[in-house]
Amino acid sequence: MLTTTPYLRIRRPSPTAAEFTVSTLAPPTLTLRLTLYAIYVLRGLLSGAILLFLYALWTQGPYGSFPSSSSSQILSPTRLLGMLLASRPGVSATRLAAQTDPRLAVPVCAVALYALTTRLYTEESLLVLRGLGIQTRSTKGNILAGRATTRFIPTEKIQGVLVNEAFLGFEVRSYLAVVVDGEPDVVVVFPKLLPRARVVERVWRGVRECLYEQGVRNGAVLDGKS
Repeated sequence: MLTTTPYLRIRRPSPTAAEFTVSTLAPPTLTLRLTLYAIYVLRGLLSGAILLFLYALWTQGPYGSFPSSSSSQILSPTRLLGMLLASRPGVSATRLAAQTDPRLAVPVCAVALYALTTRLYTEESLLVLRGLGIQTRSTKGNILAGRATTRFIPTEKIQGVLVNEAFLGFEVRSYLAVVVDGEPDVVVVFPKLLPRARVVERVWRGVRECLYEQGVRNGAVLDGKS
């Protein structure tokens, strides 16, 4: 299995720094890494095939033209595109495009490309640096949208780190919130995953220990399920 229920990883590189990460990606193993690489390669090939089909579809439309592979410039875009369409995959894409209705093919290809670029897992983290502040990080749902969204909150802006409760559907969920000076709303930590109360309380204790107390030990901790 590539993903699992959200679990907590704690990394403490120094007594004044700690990183709390909640992830749905299964703990990394050699088999998992090889499987992920294979999936990424397969996704790349499928995405390339879809783009090639869309280009072949465009060349047959009223505003497109079939590129020539006999251009005098070896590395010209026109020559490269012509060679691509003249290859075996290009010929197959051209034949398929000639038999397909563009009004149906374009939306289907767009949905397929979006699905192929969707991230397989969700990961959110909280980095605590004593004397400096805290940084939240959350991966985006789509690979093309970038690696992650981050925000840094200086220590002088932090009024408190709290554990609150709220309704999520028909259940009450605990969440970690940072009260920021000058902002009407709190900053919710791990907003996408919303781990269980046991994980939230453990992170809350770790954040307070790192920000305000002494004696944070070096090392790494792996907490099972949320």
